[in-house]
Amino acid sequence: MPTCDVCGNDYDKAFTVTQGAHSGTFDSFECAIHAMAPRCAHCQCRIVGHGVEHGDAIYCCAHCAKASGVQGVADRA
Repeated sequence: MPTCDVCGNDYDKAFTVTQGAHSGTFDSFECAIHAMAPRCAHCQCRIVGHGVEHGDAIYCCAHCAKASGVQGVADRA
């Protein structure tokens, strides 16, 4: 059985996620998010949705982007 790269669980329904050149095998979306989702440049939480990008940084929301000095962003644009 495939083994999850994060928790080590042997699981017959494990799946592989590929992002660019990086791939991983996971037993749950929780483990895939933990391993592959980017972190907010302000609060460090994992970004599960689209996020807000500015330059090379990605933020979980407009609030965090604004707190980092980004102007002209809104969560409900």
